[in-house]
Amino acid sequence: MSILTTQQLSIGYSKKGKTDIIQSGLDLQLRAGELVCLIGPNGSGKSTLLRTLTGLQKPLSGKTLIDGQDISKIKQHEKALMLALVLTERVDIENTTVYSLVSLGRHPHSNWWGNVTPEEDVIIREAIEMVHMDHKMHQNINELSDGERQRAMIAKALAQDTPIIMLDEPTAHLDLPNRVEIMLLLHKLAHKTQKAILLSTHELDLALQAADRIWLMSTDNGVEFGVPEDLVFNGSFNRAFQSNAYFFNAANGNFSMNYPMTKKVWVSGDKTRMYWTLRALARAGYMVVQDAEVQIMVTEQGWRLKEKEITTVEELLRELNHEFLEDSL
Repeated sequence: MSILTTQQLSIGYSKKGKTDIIQSGLDLQLRAGELVCLIGPNGSGKSTLLRTLTGLQKPLSGKTLIDGQDISKIKQHEKALMLALVLTERVDIENTTVYSLVSLGRHPHSNWWGNVTPEEDVIIREAIEMVHMDHKMHQNINELSDGERQRAMIAKALAQDTPIIMLDEPTAHLDLPNRVEIMLLLHKLAHKTQKAILLSTHELDLALQAADRIWLMSTDNGVEFGVPEDLVFNGSFNRAFQSNAYFFNAANGNFSMNYPMTKKVWVSGDKTRMYWTLRALARAGYMVVQDAEVQIMVTEQGWRLKEKEITTVEELLRELNHEFLEDSL
């Protein structure tokens, strides 16, 4: 079920009589119970779209509807009951515990004085438990790691108890383990709570793995949307991220560098080691060509080159260099 839709939405900026349209004619759908990742090259309009969808920025034309209501006509208090927003900025609040921060998410539901009722206390604690921060519930925010702070901010959004949560670069400034954990957490939360979760991210490989659906923005093709694998199969990723420096490798879902490759080899054998072997060869300037004169057999223990058994990639590259050096003499 679509909980948020756009109708012929155009986004951009209008200043001093001049209009700069970044994207136009967008008809998008955000569904309950799905994690949607908004990705695209720099300058494609990800942040502008996110600000427009949340009502922080006016559209140039068109509409954003939440449950059929035009967001521009929804009062701020009512909007806070529909949509929670988690921004990238680092949170620094003196003498504030995780519990106190998360309790701020109940503000749209609380009375004038913001008192926490027993019922709201249950909601706050459940939100903290959902992000696995219950063991640090009473710890000061400034004593947390960046990953823990981000979890606390997500818990605050969960405590707000809105059908939609939007996050702007939630994994920015986090190390790899925390990036993976946050993306996996958001995927689980979307399915468990049946909330619609939309996040913008530069983590393309993680988005491909975690997202139920992707909104792929580009400067030329607007916003293409669909299941990640469909966008890979139809070539959308290659079109959106075309570059002379790298290419999207549909075989493994990664972006690979375009190395200058002048030497030819043929590789066959064990598939488990094959991926890393090909990476090392490409970096060293070797192009894999079927039935090339120099042939490498990948085995379970290592590699075989001209009947010589090799146990490390470093040794393999050294032997290949000797091989091609001899041929050039």
